[in-house]
Amino acid sequence: MAGRLLLFLFLSVTLSHAHITSGQRLKPRLQRDRRNIRPNIILILTDDQDQELGSMQAMNKTRRIMEEGGTSFSNAFVTTPMCCPSRSSMLTGKYVHNHNTYTNNENCSSMSWQRQHEPRTFGVYLNNTGYRTAFFGKYLNEYNGSYVPAGWREWLGLVKNSRFYNYTLSRNGVREKHGAQYPQDYLTDLITAESVRYFRYSKRVYPHRPVLMVLSHAAPHGPEDSAPQYSTAFPNASQHITPSYNYAPNPDKHWIMRYTGAMKPIHMEFTNVLQRKRLQTLLSVDDSVEKLYNMLVETGELENTYIIYTSDHGYHIGQFGLVKGKSMPYEFDIRVPFFIRGPNVEQGTINPHMVLNIDLAPTILDIAGLDTPPDMDGKSILTLLDTDKPVNRFQVNKKPKLWRDSFLVERGKLLHQRVEGKEVSQEENFLPKHQRVKDLCQRAEYQTPCQQTGQKWQCVEDATGKLRLFKCKSEGGGAKNFQRGVSGRQRPLSIKSQLYNQKSDACDCDLRDLRPLNLRPSMMRPFNKKPFFPKKKFKALKSYSRNRYSRSVSMTNSYPGNSSVDDWAQPIRDESEDEFSGMGGAPTDEALINSLKVTHRCSILSNATVKCDTGVYQSLQAWKDHKLHIDHEIETLQTKIKNLREVRGHLKKARPLECDCNKYLYKSKLKNKLRFRGGGLHPFRKGGARDKKAWLMKEQKRRKKMRKMIKRIRNNDTCSMPGLTCFTHDNQHWHTAPYWTLGPFCACTSANNNTYWCLRTINETHNFLFCEFATGFLEYFDLNTDPYQLINAVSSLDRTVLNQLHVQLMELRGCRGHKQCNPRTRSLDQAGGRAHSSFDDYRLFERRKWPRVKKPSSSRTLGPIWDGWKG
Repeated sequence: MAGRLLLFLFLSVTLSHAHITSGQRLKPRLQRDRRNIRPNIILILTDDQDQELGSMQAMNKTRRIMEEGGTSFSNAFVTTPMCCPSRSSMLTGKYVHNHNTYTNNENCSSMSWQRQHEPRTFGVYLNNTGYRTAFFGKYLNEYNGSYVPAGWREWLGLVKNSRFYNYTLSRNGVREKHGAQYPQDYLTDLITAESVRYFRYSKRVYPHRPVLMVLSHAAPHGPEDSAPQYSTAFPNASQHITPSYNYAPNPDKHWIMRYTGAMKPIHMEFTNVLQRKRLQTLLSVDDSVEKLYNMLVETGELENTYIIYTSDHGYHIGQFGLVKGKSMPYEFDIRVPFFIRGPNVEQGTINPHMVLNIDLAPTILDIAGLDTPPDMDGKSILTLLDTDKPVNRFQVNKKPKLWRDSFLVERGKLLHQRVEGKEVSQEENFLPKHQRVKDLCQRAEYQTPCQQTGQKWQCVEDATGKLRLFKCKSEGGGAKNFQRGVSGRQRPLSIKSQLYNQKSDACDCDLRDLRPLNLRPSMMRPFNKKPFFPKKKFKALKSYSRNRYSRSVSMTNSYPGNSSVDDWAQPIRDESEDEFSGMGGAPTDEALINSLKVTHRCSILSNATVKCDTGVYQSLQAWKDHKLHIDHEIETLQTKIKNLREVRGHLKKARPLECDCNKYLYKSKLKNKLRFRGGGLHPFRKGGARDKKAWLMKEQKRRKKMRKMIKRIRNNDTCSMPGLTCFTHDNQHWHTAPYWTLGPFCACTSANNNTYWCLRTINETHNFLFCEFATGFLEYFDLNTDPYQLINAVSSLDRTVLNQLHVQLMELRGCRGHKQCNPRTRSLDQAGGRAHSSFDDYRLFERRKWPRVKKPSSSRTLGPIWDGWKG
């Protein structure tokens, strides 16, 4: 009996243990105790997706998952409506004036960006705390794929700008090209497949480590290639036709609005097709969101994952007559969709607080349990959600929700300021030359010897340990190296070095006559002990004849056979030819009678061909000598031309007065009006050096503009307008259906030099946009009465109100850090709840005296050109 009881107890314990083990295997992950497991974060980013033109209406799956399952922000904006500046702000949490990426070209993924700001992105912070970080898709517009940015364990970055087919990716630093096959090459589907694969792999191999993934899609950016199954969708898309659609001309707005008029019928038809193709590309993104959601459900990670969906900026299609584009400070370009869902996030709610693209980085850090760095300008939006924070961040005494009601919209470069008569840029992102060379030498293309096909430059360490770039000189792309001293360092041998290298194995020629004049004996030391011509000395010797010529009337040329500049096209004496190291004489038999002898070795024949003697073609040293001689002649003649132009300019200024009495009386009256009282110098003649520099810069711009115009005329390019950026569109632009079949057209709708700073405010009483352009033009729109910004109502504001707006705008333009860049909460954060400050006084002031917007009685009511501010 006792044995049976013991056996029964043993079997019971064994079966219960087996049941518990199998039960633990089958129990999903979401039922475990997750207090010590940090949440996963997935950021889904689109390119050029609007909020005002109804793009989200086409994404039913995304709206079901993100709107119904999370919180949507009705007032989400970007601080700069351009791709690269906005994406840089998302990565760093900073305004453009703090990370200095002003346009899609300047400082976009540059060396200074890689050195100063890329190591401080949210990916770096989370990677350092144990997150498995991954990036898929478009990074920055000028990213060239030669490196993997810091902070990303898995990297699949798109090289350059958005494409759907025929693009290049950088997979963990290795470039791979893709073609035009669907679905394996379609970028949206590829990003989705790679991200799902990486998440599943991470959770299988590292089940307790959180994952950060960024899915940066190209849609709906151009060239708007949709998946084949969606090429017939939305045949009657018309969400882009808003009250501001083709609202033109706009004489009360800034210069681009005044320059462009209403669209032509072909432009309007293009906007309809463009809207349709953009919505079609977003259907693939809609599928991507659903696949990610299903993957999270299958892996049991949905309840422990934050998903954020947004865009880098908005877009306009026909608004104010602008055919397409972005970069404007108006609602259609700065408003973006913004959704978030995750643990403790209330579902199906709309949050009216103002969130920005600079809030993304602080929010991601806050989700991961990290504090916001003081240099980030944005703030975490978790404080806005009607939820409790995770257990380890729980606070018993909650403060009331204080949030910004204003932010800065900025676009373009910072203006230069004058310090002690010199122009100094406010940009602090400029690296010295040695640092830029060091950064360039880190690239693989400069580290290989000059033997690769097509290689032009090689990075070599000199005798002092400094890295230098040398040009590859040989024909096959390689460079010849030589031994310098006992150090044994290999460096490319330039023509300058070959000319003065006495131990060269190529030729042993007498080069005494080729050396510059008046050299001290101490400089004639062997080449292997010290470079014959240091860099500074060579520059000085190179300009020796130029300086000497400018100081004297006659000049003795340091090269034989050139006693003066005036006889450069005349035959040279026979004895001068023997002083060069070449072989062979002048071409006496082959030269024609009517040929022009340019040098003592080369002539221009009657058929416009150049013929030199056989020695130049047979001897490398003779070729080098003669080429150096010609270079010196060109430099001498250029110096003479420059001096002659200076004399001509002096003669123009010193022209004596004519004796015509009528003209003399007229000019004397005109000069009396322009001349300062008590001074004999013309006011426009003051500051000669500064005026001359300004005139030269103006002349260079004029010539550059003329060259562009001539180039356009030669290419029959009629699509251009002064100061505007134009684009052309034809039947070959789109390579996927639906196609464009109405022929080519031109549109000019933007400008690279449209610099502005705007103050956007939304609070309990006001909803306005106030802008200052670099030209001095002002714009003000009250969106409570004019939601589509049709009328510039700046003329209805009192000057005192304008001064107050300007003061607040200037403070935001110079803000640094989240304590300075959030106007409403700044004084409370700094003073522990002190109620009165300049901003609070301004709130009371604006609520008391804010005028109502009245429609101008005529189109002549324009925004003022501000000549200065009071206070």
